[in-house]
Amino acid sequence: MAAFDMPVDQLPLYNGSNPRPADFDQYWNRALAEMNTVEPAVTLEPADFQSSVADCFHMTFTGVRGARIYAKLLKPKGNPRNCPAVLMFHGYSGNSGEWRDKLAFVAEGFVVAAMDCRGQGGRSQDTGGMNGNTYEGMIVRGLGYNPDDMLMRHIMLDTAQLAGLIMALPEVDETRVMATGGSQGGGLSLACASLEPRINRLAIYCPFLSDYKRVWDMGLAQNSYDEITYYFRHFDPLHEREDKAFTQLGYVDVQHLAPRIRGQVLMATGMLDRTCPPSTQFAAYNRIDAPKEVRLYPDFAHETYPGFGDMTHAFFRSDK
Repeated sequence: MAAFDMPVDQLPLYNGSNPRPADFDQYWNRALAEMNTVEPAVTLEPADFQSSVADCFHMTFTGVRGARIYAKLLKPKGNPRNCPAVLMFHGYSGNSGEWRDKLAFVAEGFVVAAMDCRGQGGRSQDTGGMNGNTYEGMIVRGLGYNPDDMLMRHIMLDTAQLAGLIMALPEVDETRVMATGGSQGGGLSLACASLEPRINRLAIYCPFLSDYKRVWDMGLAQNSYDEITYYFRHFDPLHEREDKAFTQLGYVDVQHLAPRIRGQVLMATGMLDRTCPPSTQFAAYNRIDAPKEVRLYPDFAHETYPGFGDMTHAFFRSDK
């Protein structure tokens, strides 16, 4: 399996190669402190979409640096209390999707919130205001300048802020809030559960945003990671600052956030995934100290995996 990557029996032993900044913990403590000073000014507007099982709302709140962040919010009809909740995060450059694909969870009694990442394909606001590349790539936005201004930092904080807002809803049991997504959505679910450790379960597949240096060393900085190549070609063509660049990327590398996770984790990995190679996914998975399980799909690449949606549904329902 995965002949292009390390042997499958070595994956559980791999600890990643991207540098961890020396002040990593202080960086994220400072970021969370900034987030906690923001007045979210939440608004809920009824959506035109109708359902017999859900009340649907356009939710907006203010995130760090003043950006207005959008999420689809669905609540079970009848004003129940002590509901579990599911946070959904989308793939790179995408958006929160359609209302209908959230209804299965709502029908089971879950509150559902699906966030649009700022600067991508949805309705969330990107306030910008940083130097450097703004042409391509959320990962490298702000690279080479103040790490506190990196766009991916802000997006990760948005996930944690959304989690806290959902936990505070009167309908929600804050001890049963879960997160899910694939690719970028998987990486952001890991970040969310790291920055808001009350997340009690997360189900992810082919997670992105992990072990950037490994992707580079494998010659796979393409597809979703091609912006790393773009950055070096335009801003450091002789690679004179390569070590510094990957160290700064370490601030937004979910493998370094993963030890903060306290919730139970279910992960799926395609062993032929050249977009987010298996070793990069295991770099994060291996650092999780909470209960965890991984399902390997030998013949699949960076895609959805048969049966994993049903596994996720059962995994989340089992905590009700």
